[in-house]
Amino acid sequence: MLINMLNAINNALDLAMQENQDIVLLGEDVGKDGGVFRVTDGLFDKYKNRVIDTPLAEDGIIGVSIGMALAGLRPVPEIQFAGFMWLSFNQIVNHAARYRSRTRSRFSIPMVIRTPVSGGVRALEHHSESPEAPYANIGGLVIIEPSSPYDAKGLLIKALHMQDPVIFLEPTKLYRLFKQEVPENMYEIEIGKANYIAKGDDLTIITYGTMVNIVKSVAEKKQISADIIDLRTIAPLDEKTILESIKKTGKAMIVHEAPTSFGVGAEISARIAEKAIYDISAPIIRIAAPSLPYPYPGYEKFYVPNELRIGKAIEKLLKY
Repeated sequence: MLINMLNAINNALDLAMQENQDIVLLGEDVGKDGGVFRVTDGLFDKYKNRVIDTPLAEDGIIGVSIGMALAGLRPVPEIQFAGFMWLSFNQIVNHAARYRSRTRSRFSIPMVIRTPVSGGVRALEHHSESPEAPYANIGGLVIIEPSSPYDAKGLLIKALHMQDPVIFLEPTKLYRLFKQEVPENMYEIEIGKANYIAKGDDLTIITYGTMVNIVKSVAEKKQISADIIDLRTIAPLDEKTILESIKKTGKAMIVHEAPTSFGVGAEISARIAEKAIYDISAPIIRIAAPSLPYPYPGYEKFYVPNELRIGKAIEKLLKY
């Protein structure tokens, strides 16, 4: 079936709820309205007792979800925008992420927290955050960010079969940006395994989320021979695939929409420096947003990495 990412996520939830009666969706407007972006549209009518509209209280949504998970259910809370997820930070970090360790694996939290992330849609403050790095710093959490409808469905189904808490980041810009052929049946994509978008010999470009299609477009226009790696999952990170590619090409560039400082690009750069420093022939380049609060819509194009910035960085790297 030819569908966009929004429909792929909806389909994954529908199939999983058919399969498992313990799955419960909850969040602000996820029921009758089908969510702010209509990701859960139609699910309330099919699973009325398992799709719950909640008050506007993110801390409460996650706290209740943790209780559900401990009681044997499999909650899928939606936080309407990633910028509001900070209000539930205490519950996620101090409880969801730690319960397996705290109880020596006697209890787990099989919970998938869904939330729209990233910009490019001219949204207001708090509606375009990219919070993957802070959450990836917390042991016990799985962080996923798909870049296509196919990946979104397969990764979400896999997440819904896991016993650990997952933060499933859904790039808002990609919800309806393009369609892709996606199998109608259930399928899983391995967590912690990156995907090659393209293969080449001249350099390695590591990216994820909204930046994947932009990087691919630049590479095709410039007709460069590059390994383009879509991480798919931030934590766990597929270090093996990254290092194998770096050792082949000798040049590394990391592209992400989140701020530069202390981000995913910094972590990947450090691992390359530690484990493949003698295999690279040029400085590692990071292309990311400035380490500033996300701007108002009129300044967005100066904040989010674009084709021009990525193209210039590729030219610079290839000159070494």
